[in-house]
Amino acid sequence: MNDSNRPAPIHNRITEMLGVDYPIVQAPMGWIARSQLASAVSNAGGLGIIETSSGELDAVREEITKMRDLTDKPFGVNIAQAFVRDPAIVEFVIEQGVRFVTTSAGNPMAYTSQLKEAGLTVFHVVPTLRGALKAIEAGVDGLVVEGGEGGGFKNPDPVALMVLLPLIRSKVEVPIIAAGGIIDGPTMAAAFALGAEAVQMGTRMVSAEESPIHQNWKDAIVNGAETDTVFLNQRHSPALRAIKTERTANLQFAEHNVFGDFGDPQKLYFGGDMEAAIALSGQVMGRIDRVEPVGKILGDCMEEFHATMHQLADRYLAG
Repeated sequence: MNDSNRPAPIHNRITEMLGVDYPIVQAPMGWIARSQLASAVSNAGGLGIIETSSGELDAVREEITKMRDLTDKPFGVNIAQAFVRDPAIVEFVIEQGVRFVTTSAGNPMAYTSQLKEAGLTVFHVVPTLRGALKAIEAGVDGLVVEGGEGGGFKNPDPVALMVLLPLIRSKVEVPIIAAGGIIDGPTMAAAFALGAEAVQMGTRMVSAEESPIHQNWKDAIVNGAETDTVFLNQRHSPALRAIKTERTANLQFAEHNVFGDFGDPQKLYFGGDMEAAIALSGQVMGRIDRVEPVGKILGDCMEEFHATMHQLADRYLAG
């Protein structure tokens, strides 16, 4: 889709903060959220994010360098605090010259002030109202409100986005990015109705054409039902939502911390062995029925968003 055929941009607090046309952010998934995928998202009008949860900071630095060759659009970096414990990560991110960062899986008090003093815009990922209020106290610019139906690392006491988002919106004034179950225009419109000003897509981006993971994982998402995820590690932290496989089914009711049984990501992510590690995914996999390019995903999403908003207004507000 060329620029002349793109849907109309949206102007709100988040698109102005991020310098993007569309308030659609790609989730910072370990090993997946690198330049190939993130640049496609930024070039399509959204915001690509480079991950750090893999812990491979030398590789991350190279990926950020590649981003500057692949796109002239804004992009961001995530600091996954539980997986990169060295406080030098803050200086590392600042040195990369990015202007937007999300922090997650940790205390928002740890890095927010230092990042903001360096001129970065900071959003913190929160799975509860308590976490949101703590992030506001830390001085964040905004929140990523993450529902328990989403894939990846979760709070052991998951709350669905439809409950969590309006609850947090009623208590805070900062802009919110909604995450969990978002794949298209109607779900984006629903998130906006509940108080979001942007959405984050994870599982949809894992299954995108530009996603670097093996086709076997993409096929598992495309062929999976809404009931084909399992919630792991609920008695420990982090909890995880993942695709139901023999490996994850055996771990579902384990008493111990199953994070130590994560497995070999390289064999799963790039070798395609679905039993080699835990394949993270959200319940929304049940709504994904094809692999598509990022440009089409974002373009269709925005067209559907505008259409949904107009249809609702015509149906319920006309006359």
